[in-house]
Formats: sequence, C-alpha cells, structure tokens
Amino acid sequence: MGLNRVDFKIIILHYSIFGPKYQLNKKFRRYIGETSSYKVAFFQDEHHYCQQRFNFINGYNIDCVYTLLEPNYFKDVYLKYTNASKIVYALTGYVSDDLVRLADRTAISSESRTIDIGYRGRRLGYYMGRGAQEKYQIGMEFKKRVKNYNFILDIETEESKRIYGRYWYRFLSNCRFVLGVETGVSIFDLKGYVQEECGKILSRNPKITFEELSKIILYKWEDNIYYRTIGPRHFEAAAFRVCQVLFEGEYSGILKPMVHYIPLKKDFSNFNEVMVMLKDKKLYLELTNNAYHDLVVSGLYSYRKFIRDFDQELIKEGFTPGDIGQSQIRNVTSIIQKGQYLRNIYGRVKAVKSKFLPGKNAIISYVKSIIEGED
Repeated sequence: MGLNRVDFKIIILHYSIFGPKYQLNKKFRRYIGETSSYKVAFFQDEHHYCQQRFNFINGYNIDCVYTLLEPNYFKDVYLKYTNASKIVYALTGYVSDDLVRLADRTAISSESRTIDIGYRGRRLGYYMGRGAQEKYQIGMEFKKRVKNYNFILDIETEESKRIYGRYWYRFLSNCRFVLGVETGVSIFDLKGYVQEECGKILSRNPKITFEELSKIILYKWEDNIYYRTIGPRHFEAAAFRVCQVLFEGEYSGILKPMVHYIPLKKDFSNFNEVMVMLKDKKLYLELTNNAYHDLVVSGLYSYRKFIRDFDQELIKEGFTPGDIGQSQIRNVTSIIQKGQYLRNIYGRVKAVKSKFLPGKNAIISYVKSIIEGED
C-alpha cells in the first residue's frame, strides 16, 4: 500500500470508502488500526449498518466523527455507542466554486426555459420509513394532480429515469420550478432490527403496501431519531435560480417557507394555492433571488467556509496548519500515485455490469492481487 511508510498526523476517512457494512481492504484496516494518527471519519447514510459503524469507530480508535445527525441526538447515537471523543454536525454537501461558475456560465432566463416543473425521485426501502417514501410520493401525486393545469412537466420517479453529472445540471437549468423534499429518512435503525424484520415480512408477502407494513411494525420506529436535512439538490436549485416547491419541513433551519421556497403540505391540502403561486412572476423572482443570495452569494454554506471551520476544529485539538514541508508533500503524492493506473483498471473492470465480459473475473483477481501486493 505504501502509506504505512508515512507518519501522518491526521487521517481523514471520507464516507465513500466504507461501502456496505464497512468491509474495507484488510491491509487498509490494519494500517488504520495500528497508526497513532488523529483520525477523523465523515459519515452519511447513517440510518443503517449502525452497529457495524459503531464497531468500526471503537475498533479503529476513531477520534472525531462528522455526522448528519443534529447535536440533540449525539447522546442517543455516537456518545452512547462509541468512544469517539468529538462529534461534529455537518451537512450532506455545500456550495462549490465550480457549481457557482457553472450556474453563471450556463444561465438561462426564466422565459427561455422549456420545462415549467421538473423532478427526479425514486422509491426507497420501506424500512427507511415514511420520510423516505416522500421522495417518490411527491412526484407521483403532484404529476397526477397537475394534469388539469397548463404546465409543461418533466417529472419522473423511476430509477431508470434518473439523471447524473452534467446532464443533471443541464436539466435543472432548463426548469422554472423543481419539486423537492428533505433529504434523509424517518427511521434510524440503531440495531438493524427494522430492516431485518421488514425483509422477513416482504419475503412472505412481496405485494404488501407501505401503509400495511407501517401498521404492523414501522409505526413504532417513525421519527425515533430525527435524520432529515437540507441536501445538495437544494443548493443546486438555488445556484441555478430554479424556484423550489418543497414539502414542508425543517431543512436544517436554512430554507424558510415563502422566503426561499413555496411550501407544499404533505397531504396536498394546499395544492390549489400552490398552483396559483406558480403563476406569480413577482413571487418567482423574489424566492429565487432570496435563495440565490442567502444560500450561494452569502458564502455561509460554501465549501470554503466548511474547510475554514474544519481547520478550526483541528486547531482546537492542538494541530498547527502549514507545518508540513514540500518534500513531505512530494513524498506522499508519489506514494499515492504509485499504482494509480492499475487501480483505475481495477475500478473500471469491476464497474462493468455485464456478466458476459470475457475474462472479467480473472482480470479483477489478477489486478487486485498486484495492488494488494504493493508495499
């Protein structure tokens, strides 16, 4: 691996490295466990595999956890089940300089946009609770109710219709309005019990509805720990000056109804009023301008500010910024780059979904053995 030749003062573990059930490479796990570095772990999707996460934190002596949980719930989760000495609240994402530049460069006037109301959502597992179902329900119900109104729609709720990368930004910049909900779930499964029991019930009765399952088991766990927050899609809509129509919610205390977005009640009881507001051009400009200024221009939710705050947390722990020499930087860079070509091949081959790629498994095994054999 090579990294064991470097004495890092701080190691930061990004949530993307963990994968299902925290099954990391053996050499990497050994390295993390043996190092005396100050270890910081960023977590997302914390509502499942909780016990595996807690075991990882305790087993590998993670010092600081960055979580999407609000501070009120630290005591019920990380402070109760782990030995981490520091817990810090964070958002799912922030506003990058690249996003701002892209939005400015590809800006389209509201009059030139060809989609009145856009949305992409999908179904999520029942075990995640009612909150997770909102991502699908808002699209389906809104699309059904808006048929009698003269709006051009591009609303989809199937996995196959999702949009990624630059195509998402192209889609978003062409919408006047976008639907949305809080990101996150309403069931935080500390023990893994809910997911397991739901799986058993669904295996016996695959056609059971969410409402039926909720009456049997889920109602006991709804909102046991609040795990809803503002998400990257809200910041992106603000940057592209798309007016947001959102289910009512907290949105981390950042988005305010009738200041940054048009609130839609979850039972759609104010649907007709929302339809009237969608035709109010003055309101459209007011809400999009407010969201752009407060979420983007203000810099309060930028990655720059997040990094400054992150550095301050390290300074509190006694670390001094800028005390690493250029020779150390070159040494670490060289080690990280070693074998990058092989790792790219490994990742690309493994990502191929087709089971009929000749020699796929053999290629994966061979490249993996070379990578893991590196010192």
